[in-house]
Amino acid sequence: MDFIAGIISSISGYLYGYILIALLIAAGLYFSCRTKFVQLRLFKESIKVITEPKKDKDSISSFQALMVSTASRVGTGNIVGVTGAIIAGGPGAVFWMWLIAFLGGASAFVESTLAQIYKKKGADGSYGGPAYYIKQALKAPALGGVFALFLILTYMGGFNALASFNMADFLKSYIPSDNYALIVGGVVSVLAAVVIFGGGKRISKATQVLVPIMALAYIAVALIVVLMNITSLPGVIGSIFSNAFSFSSVTGGVFGAVIMNGIKRGLYSNEAGIGSAPNAAASADVSHPVKQGLVQMLSVFIDTLLICSATAFMILCSGVDSSAYVDANGNTMNGAYIQDSLGANFGAFGGYFITIALVLFAYTTLVGNYYYAEMNISYLYKDALNNKPFMFFYRLLAVVVIFVGAQFSAGLAWDTADVLMGFMALINVPVCIILGGTAFKALKDYCKKKDAGEPLEFKASDIGVENTDYWN
Repeated sequence: MDFIAGIISSISGYLYGYILIALLIAAGLYFSCRTKFVQLRLFKESIKVITEPKKDKDSISSFQALMVSTASRVGTGNIVGVTGAIIAGGPGAVFWMWLIAFLGGASAFVESTLAQIYKKKGADGSYGGPAYYIKQALKAPALGGVFALFLILTYMGGFNALASFNMADFLKSYIPSDNYALIVGGVVSVLAAVVIFGGGKRISKATQVLVPIMALAYIAVALIVVLMNITSLPGVIGSIFSNAFSFSSVTGGVFGAVIMNGIKRGLYSNEAGIGSAPNAAASADVSHPVKQGLVQMLSVFIDTLLICSATAFMILCSGVDSSAYVDANGNTMNGAYIQDSLGANFGAFGGYFITIALVLFAYTTLVGNYYYAEMNISYLYKDALNNKPFMFFYRLLAVVVIFVGAQFSAGLAWDTADVLMGFMALINVPVCIILGGTAFKALKDYCKKKDAGEPLEFKASDIGVENTDYWN
């Protein structure tokens, strides 16, 4: 296992140290320029469209799709990852987190708009994602199948094992037993099974309730911490910007641990470009593809500019010295840092609150990730959702992965998920660049109709696209 872990770690370091940094930042800049910075121009519009009701009772609403994608994006990394970034790179790491989210908003818009344009009709509404627009628009079904396989391995496998591990690792101090991983893995897998075996609609309903509650509670506590330390706020904000371009901050912010580990946590804090959120976006019932592109753009900001920033300000305003949370081997003690930061303001309640928050974040991540995996098994096996015995064992496998993940080692859990996710990005980002013109035309069509006061309805022929089976 040590040999395998070493190979995976080496691959991860090469991917995130060289290839993906240039690819994702360049793509974010390109999409931002080509859309004339849609993340700024239509930010107000993105908030407006999430309130629109669905017309098809078998589909999920735009808001539900937003909550599913946010459930997957907002996870343990929003707590553990941000603390690691600040320990490794100082306050300046937060600036890089914000910058990456800003660029990622444009990438998220493009990939989710494409998913809507090329979505498919199903018995229970629409479905789609990168595998489908790769097949439909690029005429490359085999490449779509490779992407679908990597997504399933990443989200149902690597990411869910990782979320389960993080939960077990964080809860071990509360469980007086050497078998804490077995206990946590057993309980979490059973709770996840309740939602997973209910299928996509139950997942969307669960996240619709849990995600807003946990996000609002988390932000509220962060605001209380800031208000309790209001005199230190100007200094904290100043340190974020003044340290952003120092060597240590650049290393910690871009190459440090913002969400996962190293650049994996920084550049992927919002998952924009990976090709995950488009699977939820394609399921939404909207009158124009651009609407869901705007909604998923908003999800990036919720994840990073709200949730991750909440963690950052809770830590930085507490006054707890981050340098004390690096052990003799150079490993960052992320959980202890944020627990002590909240404890400095709330005493024992702080530790309990952050533990509950992490458990809820991890749980919604588990069910949100599985939703993506279920969308993509249908690509590899067309009649999967109609084959009840097959789906029973597929869902059972997802639950088993959650249980096994709690028993993982830290390095193997992080690196496996990161490498798999990296391969997804290597496929999806170039595809989005190739197909980006279609998303840009859809955006132009939307803005033209909006400015003219025309109904915001879409036909594929309006932008010269013929090979869709939904927008004809």
